[in-house]
Amino acid sequence: MQSQAAAFSKATAKFVRQVDPEGSLIPVSCMNDSSKLLPMALVVKHKRVWFWQRPKYQTTDFNLSDLLLGDEVLIPDVSKRQFLTYVGVYGNKVTGKVDVEIVSAEAQGSSKLLSDFGKLDKEEVNVKKLLQDSNKRLMNMEHELVQQLEKRSDVLAVVKERILTTAVCTVTQTQKEQCALRAMLRVLGKLGADIKASIESNHSNVSLKIQPDFVIAYSVLELEIKKDGHFELCLHPGKIGGFETIMDRAWSSEDDLCVVDGLCADGIIPEEQPQQNGSSVEDLAPLAALSQPNRQALFHELQAILTNRMTLSHLQSYLEELCFGKTPDTAQQEKELDSVDGTFASLNAVLLLVSALEELPDETLSLMRGSQPEFLEAFSTLLNLMEESSRRLSFGFLPTPLVEQQAFQQADKLLSSIGVTLFVENNQLWLEMEKKEVQLLVLRLSTYGLSLLCSGQK
Repeated sequence: MQSQAAAFSKATAKFVRQVDPEGSLIPVSCMNDSSKLLPMALVVKHKRVWFWQRPKYQTTDFNLSDLLLGDEVLIPDVSKRQFLTYVGVYGNKVTGKVDVEIVSAEAQGSSKLLSDFGKLDKEEVNVKKLLQDSNKRLMNMEHELVQQLEKRSDVLAVVKERILTTAVCTVTQTQKEQCALRAMLRVLGKLGADIKASIESNHSNVSLKIQPDFVIAYSVLELEIKKDGHFELCLHPGKIGGFETIMDRAWSSEDDLCVVDGLCADGIIPEEQPQQNGSSVEDLAPLAALSQPNRQALFHELQAILTNRMTLSHLQSYLEELCFGKTPDTAQQEKELDSVDGTFASLNAVLLLVSALEELPDETLSLMRGSQPEFLEAFSTLLNLMEESSRRLSFGFLPTPLVEQQAFQQADKLLSSIGVTLFVENNQLWLEMEKKEVQLLVLRLSTYGLSLLCSGQK
C-alpha cells in the first residue's frame, strides 16, 4: 500500500511539473484526499522550514460555508470544461558506488513510471459569484478549526479549481532494487543520527486503477481573516492569507510567498528577509567540519540521487522529521543532539542542502549530477564572488577551472537552467535574470553545500 501511495504521489507531482511548472496547481499527494477536494472546500496551507520552500497543503472536512455565521448555505457556482489529454512516461536509473572507511554501499537500480490519466476535465468556481454571495458574511471565530489555526502560522484556503479524470485510468510503476536512500541513511547514521527508517529495496511492480471524477490536482484562493470575523479572498497572486493576529511580519504580504511553487511574489526575495530561516550560506558551515570520509560519502550519495526526485523528496522529509519532529521541545532536542559532536548542527546543514536541491529544476539537477568536484567548487566560488560584488565581476577574478571553455559553458548552462544569463563584455562578467532571485539563492546554497562536501576530492 505504501508503494501505491508513493506511485500516485510521484505521478501527480510529475503531472503538475509538466503542465503547470510555475503556476498555481497543487498535486494531490494522497489518494484519500480526492473526495475532500470539492469546490469551495477548505484546505490548510502549512509553511515549511525555509521561506523559499513549497508549502504543504492538508485537506479538512469543512467547506467555506461551514465556517460562516448565519444559516444561509453558500452553494458554489461551478463550470466544467475539457482540460487536456495526458500520458506521461518517465524512466530513471541509479548507479554509483561509495567505498570509504565509514560506509561501503553500492546503489543500483532503475524505475519506470507510466501515468495514463487520459482525458482530463477542469472544474472552476465562479469567483465573482462567490464574492457576491459571501459579501458581508462573517467568519465564525469560535469555530474549533478557526480556533486551532489562529494559534498557528498556517493559512486557510478555498479550493478554486480542480483537475479531474473522466474515465478509468492507470498509474504503473516498475522499480528494481535501489539502495541509494538506504546508503544515504547509513551515512547520516555515522554522523550521529538516530536512524530508524525502513526502506523498501526489492523489485516491485505497482499498478493503480483510478476511477472517473478523481481529483489529481487543484488550486486555491487563500483567506485573509480579521479579528472581528471579516475576511477577504486573496485574488492577487502575490497576496497571501492568514489571521490578523499572526500577520505582523517584517515584510508586506505582497512580498511574501505566493502559490504552490513556494517562490516569493514574482520570484523576488523579500528585501527585508533575504537570509532568514536558515537560508544563508553560513548555515552550511558545519558541513566543512565533518571528517573527510564523511564528506566524501555524503557528496557521492547526494550526487547519486540528484535526478531521482522522489528519493530526494523522501530524504528531505525524513531529515525534517529527524531535526524538528521528534519531540515537542525542539530546543531540548537540539541540545541533546548537539551534545554528540555537534550532530544537530550537522544534520540541520544537510537538511538545508537537501531542501535547496529539491527546489531546483530537473535540468539543473541533471547538470549538477554530471559535474566534477573541481567544477562545483569553482562554480560555487564564482556565485559567491558575484554576490559580494553586486553580480558584476572582473574577468580576472574568474576561478581558474572556469577559464577553460568547456567548464565556462557548463557554468553558463547551469545558470540558464534557472533563467539567469551570464554576460561577458569588456573584461567584465555580470548576471541578468528575469525575477528569479529565489532560484539563484537556492542554486548558490546548493553548489556551496556540495562544494564543502567535495572539497579536497579529485
